[in-house]
Amino acid sequence: MIKFGTGGWRAVIGDDFIKDNIRRVAAGIVKLAEKENKTDKPVIIGYDRRFLSDTAAKWVAETLAAGGIEVWFLNRSAPTPFVMHTVKDKELHFGIEITASHNPSSYNGIKLIVDEGRDAPLETTELLEKLIEETEAVDFCDFDKAVEEGKIVYLPNPFNKFIDDILGLLDVEALRNRGLRVLFDTMHGSGTYPLQVIFHSARCTIDTINLNKDAYFGGQMPAPTEETLGALKNLVIKGGYDLGIAMDGDGDRLGIIDSNGRYINANEILCMLYHYLVKYKGWKGGVVRNLATTHMLDRIAESFGEKCYEVPVGFKYISSKIDEADAVLGGESSGGLTVRGHIHGKDSVYAASLFAEMVSVTGKSPTQIMNELEAEFGKFVMVEDNLRFAPDYKSVIENIIMVEKKLPDFGYEIERVNYEDGCKVYFADGGFVICRFSGTEPLLRIFAESSTKEATAKYIADFKAFLGI
Repeated sequence: MIKFGTGGWRAVIGDDFIKDNIRRVAAGIVKLAEKENKTDKPVIIGYDRRFLSDTAAKWVAETLAAGGIEVWFLNRSAPTPFVMHTVKDKELHFGIEITASHNPSSYNGIKLIVDEGRDAPLETTELLEKLIEETEAVDFCDFDKAVEEGKIVYLPNPFNKFIDDILGLLDVEALRNRGLRVLFDTMHGSGTYPLQVIFHSARCTIDTINLNKDAYFGGQMPAPTEETLGALKNLVIKGGYDLGIAMDGDGDRLGIIDSNGRYINANEILCMLYHYLVKYKGWKGGVVRNLATTHMLDRIAESFGEKCYEVPVGFKYISSKIDEADAVLGGESSGGLTVRGHIHGKDSVYAASLFAEMVSVTGKSPTQIMNELEAEFGKFVMVEDNLRFAPDYKSVIENIIMVEKKLPDFGYEIERVNYEDGCKVYFADGGFVICRFSGTEPLLRIFAESSTKEATAKYIADFKAFLGI
């Protein structure tokens, strides 16, 4: 069965990600549009630079066109936030991105975007899964013929509005006055062009590495983590750059390297940007994070008389809560965030640009800003461990932590336990540990945070030993 997780349908290329299944998903989307009476508007299809993405995009387009739905197509790869922006800006019903985001290079996938440029909600993907399961025969047409007949339309200058809207949200004058020197690790991804244009427009010097298309992402995971950005770190120091910036394969996760080579993780980026928007730009409102994201955001929000809202993992929950609470921004420790007034999904093109603005306006390096936050709000150390397990052991783990609700003896006072999305244990001293299954890969993820690295590591080690992994 084809199943949609928190980031869409993802599967191993040549195993489940094959032409027949890709066409079945597209046929299911046609049925979904028909069922919801949403065949009256075009569907935009974007794709990243993974192996088979551009070809798979054409297979999807051929199936949609045969189903009577006009397709807007691109003549180059595009990041997921661009597709989300286009769906919102043009008031479309659906957008599709062919991507597996930060998954290993052996994966690819399909992400469905719905009205207002949002991640498809659970009820939509569950219905889509049912429609795909019921699909037997799939109709499709020839791509080139569909283009000739106007059923598939190539968009001219598709990035203009996306780029201009981001520039309209930035303090471009501050960026121009500072004249940052930036080294951009594109990680062979699809967010390259729009970020380059924005930084050139702001008169920043931007150099690039890993600009070529590489189906194996240079032999690394296409995720901007401390482990994958070693080369960027060394080159930033050697070249005397103000910042190093990296984005994942489809442009929705961000990593930063400071001029001193320090890796700035997603939690730190969230805290810095929220603090900047409220303190320096005068925005009002709370902040949204998922269960596995730093509690420093809670302290910062409290200092402004605002609230930090906790939601399950899945960016659709973050964007919905931003709207509901009129929050300033929301994000997750895995590297994605969005800001009020922009799109309803993760956008590292805007986040990277806003981060550069913050450095320009404050005149401080990321390390200096983070040191000031830690001096005011305390130190928060997060550690993550991703664990693989035998397929038949998943039910055993679920039974232990979700049914029997057993816990390790951590040796610390427990304040409460939350089973909304996995098992999250809140400790009386402000730390936490959460154990949950990944929604995009066959992994068990354990996140923990406390004021020291030793205590954080112990939380994870206790959980691993308890589960026998």
